[in-house]
Amino acid sequence: MNIDIARSSTSKGETLRDTLWNLEAMAADIFVVRHSSSGAAHFIAKDVCPHVAIINAGDGRHAHPTQAMLDMLTIRRETKKKFEDISIAIIGDIKHSRVARSDIAALQTLGCKDIRVVAPNTLLPHGFDHYGEGVRLFNKMDEGIKDCDVIITLRIQNERIDSPALSSQAEFYKMYGLNKERLALAKLIAS
Repeated sequence: MNIDIARSSTSKGETLRDTLWNLEAMAADIFVVRHSSSGAAHFIAKDVCPHVAIINAGDGRHAHPTQAMLDMLTIRRETKKKFEDISIAIIGDIKHSRVARSDIAALQTLGCKDIRVVAPNTLLPHGFDHYGEGVRLFNKMDEGIKDCDVIITLRIQNERIDSPALSSQAEFYKMYGLNKERLALAKLIAS
């Protein structure tokens, strides 16, 4: 069942909790939740029956665990290495990326010891130093991707360009764009 909350009875005054109760009454075992509000999946998990599993498919600007699961599967398939033995660089707008946060959490859970975040300071979240063991910051692209097994590039949202966070697309690409010369610095597996 796919329910578009924006078009559901919530638009007519029904609460999210009311919608959950209706879904529980239909005997659903799993709710896969993608919601525009950060923390929605956590809120739902606290309010549903204990037998109902909640899968967070992305919530607001907080997390995107299902994308992280796909990224981890791709890394495993393509590198054929243990996560403990690979170096991974995540490049781009870390501050606004729920995928970056979810990938970092997944990589840490899987035992990756070398997670490199490559970004200007203006695109890092406040409290970045609390990301934990194994996560290192690089402001210079060449240093950040040198000898990496995997490079994950994040898109830059156009609304971030020409703001205090970024000067221009051309300047960002010059500093953080992935090209043949930079790719040669990594130890990527050709497929």
